Amino acid sequence: MKENQNTDTKPKQIKRIPNIPKKPQKGSKFNIFWVYAAIIVGLLVVNFMFNNNEVKTISYKDFEEKMLIPGDVKQLVGYRSSDGETYTAEIYIKDAKKSDPKYKAYLNTNSLSMTKNGPIAKIVMTDPKILQDKLEKAQAGLPKEQQIDISASSKSSPWLSGFITIVLPLLLFAGLWIFMMRRMSGGGGGGGGQIFSIGKSKATLFDKESQVNITFNDVAGLTEAKVEVMEIVDFLKNPKKYTNLGGKIPKGALLVGSPGTGKTLLAKAVAGEAQVPFFSLSGSDFVEMFVGVGASRVRDLFKQAKDKAPCIIFIDEIDAIGRARGKGSMMGGNDERENTLNQLLVEMDGFGTDSGIIIMGATNRADVLDNALLRPGRFDRQIYVDMPDINERKEIFNVHLKPIKLEENIDINFLAKQTPGFSGADIANLCNEAALIAARKAHESVTKQDFLDAVDRIIGGLEKKNKIITKEEKKAIAFHEAGHATVSWLLKHAHPLIKVTIVPRGQSLGAAWYLPEERSITTTEQILDEMCATMGGRAAEKITFGKISTGALSDLEKVTKQAYAMVSIYGLNDKIGNMSYYDSRGQESFTKPYSEATARIIDEEVSKIIEEQYQRALQILADNQQNLIKLAEKLLVAEVIFKEDLEEIFGKRDFDTEGTELLADIVVVDDKALNTPSVSDTIAPSTHSEETK
Repeated sequence: MKENQNTDTKPKQIKRIPNIPKKPQKGSKFNIFWVYAAIIVGLLVVNFMFNNNEVKTISYKDFEEKMLIPGDVKQLVGYRSSDGETYTAEIYIKDAKKSDPKYKAYLNTNSLSMTKNGPIAKIVMTDPKILQDKLEKAQAGLPKEQQIDISASSKSSPWLSGFITIVLPLLLFAGLWIFMMRRMSGGGGGGGGQIFSIGKSKATLFDKESQVNITFNDVAGLTEAKVEVMEIVDFLKNPKKYTNLGGKIPKGALLVGSPGTGKTLLAKAVAGEAQVPFFSLSGSDFVEMFVGVGASRVRDLFKQAKDKAPCIIFIDEIDAIGRARGKGSMMGGNDERENTLNQLLVEMDGFGTDSGIIIMGATNRADVLDNALLRPGRFDRQIYVDMPDINERKEIFNVHLKPIKLEENIDINFLAKQTPGFSGADIANLCNEAALIAARKAHESVTKQDFLDAVDRIIGGLEKKNKIITKEEKKAIAFHEAGHATVSWLLKHAHPLIKVTIVPRGQSLGAAWYLPEERSITTTEQILDEMCATMGGRAAEKITFGKISTGALSDLEKVTKQAYAMVSIYGLNDKIGNMSYYDSRGQESFTKPYSEATARIIDEEVSKIIEEQYQRALQILADNQQNLIKLAEKLLVAEVIFKEDLEEIFGKRDFDTEGTELLADIVVVDDKALNTPSVSDTIAPSTHSEETK
């Protein structure tokens, strides 16, 4: 029942990029579609220029009477056929005569080679001398300007014409297909072409030539996880130390943890420490559009690994191919994924224990993996990489603050206390964001306030002081946030409040910031006090204005999920009893494990719990209405108030412990405190919500 202290929305890590000037781009970028267009145009040109269709054949008599005698012929072009048995003369008509109606029959031919300047017909004879004699005889009485002679020409042979019109297009299409296959299979050159290596593994190999420089010294925190993986490294370096005692080297280790906790970094450190070949790839690298490619790549990967043994195979995001089989199976893609998983299972259980090959996988969704993948003999060990505690966060800060120019006397303990629930990636992002804020403010070094502003920026979002808000809305927001602050200050188990603001930030119009305790279990009283403090915003609106608004949307969303978790998951309700309907495997997403009568009781108990805490918040605010008004008025003037302002109005909290006092300056949004397994890890804030949740 360990409570997850994650923030609702995890910020992405911002990579630091050195200030390297960009090289000017040379020319325009290559586009594959230009190649396709050039091939298509080439095929069209071939069809138009080298088509085998022929013009119409006419008799010599028609040629003489209708074309030669009237003086319409421009020239004759003669050539002998390839077999030498016939002689052909192509007839070209003068341009001025082509519009004559008698030539329409010749121009309506289907021949693609018939162009504007091409022959209009042809004469076929056995001997060119016969044609020459007939021409001389027919032109004896014609004027000299109408007389023509036969021009000699050479024509391509039928086999060459057939090659150009049939074989050449086929070669072009074959070349296009090979080119596309090379592009889909990774492009580039290589002997024999990439088309024949599409089933090869895409794993990146790190060995002596390309050594990984990351070691365990570069991995901050993760103390217990490092002990586990150090033993794996020792297996590879000193196998006899274990085999002499009858032990067997484990075949696989699965790194499981939330995003950003350092699973991939830990695997890189293993590669750097082990000094053995390290194959790195992602689960999606096995996926391809062709059937059977995934299984083929698995076989090739293990074949390469056996040649390089002892070695490590690291598969990041292994849930891409390791999902449980038989769930929501569909035709096509899922069958191929299951074939890939089947081959992976066979390979992991197929090589001997003394082969020196260790499989490492990483995932943040271990609950969806197939049971056969997790059994002993495949992934023998599951190493949980948890969120860092306060001591581990100190180590992580020490790593990420090295390249940052800090002001003197920056307290890393203070920074670690400020960031409960932050992962290693979040802390890296925080350090980078603080440096950016310091640069934006033209500071010579990064100050403590820059880190505080960075925490606000990451958790709450971008500050929007210019957002248009009416006076009535601003007053409602102020009393809403003052209600949160008042109730949480007066309740023993509510998280200590740090500051309250009505400055819009991100999608929120205001927020109350708290310090969640780093606790592993939560009692009923603690949950109820947190729910009561959450309902304090709406209760303050009701008492002050006599009406409520939509500003409590995120509050209602939070308390509803907390109440359902109490009743149906944690067994904290007397009427339902010690029963939990939580499905940790996610196998009952479409069915409820209880009857309709039980569902009605759950709904009634949830509504009862929420209403009781709402009435409790109303009573607390009614008893302290004057102080509520003072706090809201002060908030309207200052826009941001801190713990000291609440102490001035309400006095110190009698039940504050010494540990809480030490963490007095932590800044975390109020509803980051409880995150039950029944709710989603990410709750998007409403655009009209008055607080950031």
